[in-house]
Amino acid sequence: MNNKLDGIKVAILAANGFEQSELFEPKKALEEAGAQTSVISPEHGQVKGWQHTDWGQSVAVDVNLSEANAGDYDALLLPGGVMNPDKLRGSEEAVAFVKAFVNAGKPIGAICHGPWTLINADAVKGREMTSYHTIRKDLENAGAKWTDSEVVVDNGLVTSRKPDDIPAFNQKIIEEFAEGVHKTNKAVA
Repeated sequence: MNNKLDGIKVAILAANGFEQSELFEPKKALEEAGAQTSVISPEHGQVKGWQHTDWGQSVAVDVNLSEANAGDYDALLLPGGVMNPDKLRGSEEAVAFVKAFVNAGKPIGAICHGPWTLINADAVKGREMTSYHTIRKDLENAGAKWTDSEVVVDNGLVTSRKPDDIPAFNQKIIEEFAEGVHKTNKAVA
């Protein structure tokens, strides 16, 4: 077991419709590296995953978003799926939670459609990023520099395109989460 993340607390922000592999696989990798993870959601009880073309497994919600404090966590994971980040970016409470990580310079990992929530948190301008190809224009219109790579790291912000990229994504989130606060991990004003 790699204990690179001992003592690190990671918030995983998710709503119903998260892409199953993009939550479960990074969560497992983070925990194997020693991190303590907490699923945070505007939902109560459980949130249901999406597996490719149909509903998948559920995961227990550890902390309801209304009770979560970004200051209690060292890093943030934003899994994708289409429904999940679309719900989160429409929630003022979720966007404020994400902004708190950005403003504190804490590392963030976002995969697939996960960066949608970062757009609404004003966290992408001037940042080099990747994502699922269908939200490329959304990111570019918000001021990001988009590139088609399996993983992109920009000063504590780790992004990947899709489930096939999870191994590279997991490696980089572990590295960046271990580094901790990045003093300039804020979107360019």
